Amino acid sequence: MAPPQKKSSRQSAPTTILALSDDLLREVFLRLPSLPSLVRAALACPAFLRAVRSSPAFRRRFRDLHSPTILGAFLVDEDTPMSTFAPVRLRDRRSDPDHAAALRGLDAFLTRLPDAIDVKKDDGEDWTMSACCDGYVLLVTPQWNTKKVAVYDPLTGALHLFPGPPDEVFGGQSEYTAAEFHVIPSEADDRSFRVLCVPKEDGGKQIAILSPDTREWQISPTPWSLQDADNVKLARNGLVYWASSDQDSIPVLNTATMQFSQTGMPPTVPSCVLGETKDGNLCLARAYDDNLELLVWVLRAGVDKWRNRAFQMVDANAMDKLALNIVDECPSLNVVAIVTGVVYLTIHQNQPPNWLISFCIETRELQKLCRITTSEFCYPYIMAWPPSLLPRKTTALSS
Repeated sequence: MAPPQKKSSRQSAPTTILALSDDLLREVFLRLPSLPSLVRAALACPAFLRAVRSSPAFRRRFRDLHSPTILGAFLVDEDTPMSTFAPVRLRDRRSDPDHAAALRGLDAFLTRLPDAIDVKKDDGEDWTMSACCDGYVLLVTPQWNTKKVAVYDPLTGALHLFPGPPDEVFGGQSEYTAAEFHVIPSEADDRSFRVLCVPKEDGGKQIAILSPDTREWQISPTPWSLQDADNVKLARNGLVYWASSDQDSIPVLNTATMQFSQTGMPPTVPSCVLGETKDGNLCLARAYDDNLELLVWVLRAGVDKWRNRAFQMVDANAMDKLALNIVDECPSLNVVAIVTGVVYLTIHQNQPPNWLISFCIETRELQKLCRITTSEFCYPYIMAWPPSLLPRKTTALSS
């Protein structure tokens, strides 16, 4: 009988998460519940951060699989142009500590903005919020004779200060230069953006676009003529869309060529908000107060045809579930933004409470986000992809 073999004293090394490949790590990260959770996980160690930073495809997949992370809403009135902030309050704050941490790190009251300069004492104006897009807030000073433009990320503290557009944009005028400003995010680079300036009145005035790299305003070669157009409703993929009193078409500006075109519009759709679906298709939405109904039109890719769907927004069961405390017989329901397939709406009553809610077009999920005031403008603040999760870039940020 052969003697029993001695057991080897050498034991196999235990497998740890650090032994996983970057591809496997990214598969794990895709299953995290939200962008704030991904930030915490990626910053846990250099290997995790490298796996996230090194894959643009992962960033696209993560965005496709997760709803936008809304941290709250900036509320602005014309009488008090500096904004207030309404934070999103989760039902159980301990259930998502990462979301709570992101909210704590947000400069919600824009305290890092410098004092407005080149403003006369008797103007009585400071920074005025003009837009909120892709994690940035855009502010100008003063409101009716813009001398400075600020693009600020209140989550990271990144601040970009630019001179106001030249008088040429306003037909040579220098005293009254009312305009609307918008951030145009880059589809190729999460760090990049441009600023669009559109004069409020027609008559020889010209559209201008500013690039942070050059810090110069590029002025359209010919005056613009949009007599039937209202304010800008959407800027995406380098295209700018206007609302239009003409029910047949929507004016569109290609900011790369500074040329205008038109896209068809579904009939009888006044006062709509433009946005995009989760798949990136153009969509419109309008709410109706009388029956608290939301109508959504989606432009089908490749066929240039609109299809519409109607949703009953708030029924008795939804009100009980969300505790909206709707006491008005006919509250005011307004669409304020559409971001990657999520429609953000406000509910206003004659007496508080008033609410910001969200509705997912794909899943039909309705959520109560935060209590708001009766402010004239409501800008939902959506968390953008953090620069810390992007590959390192050597070029300095303008400030």
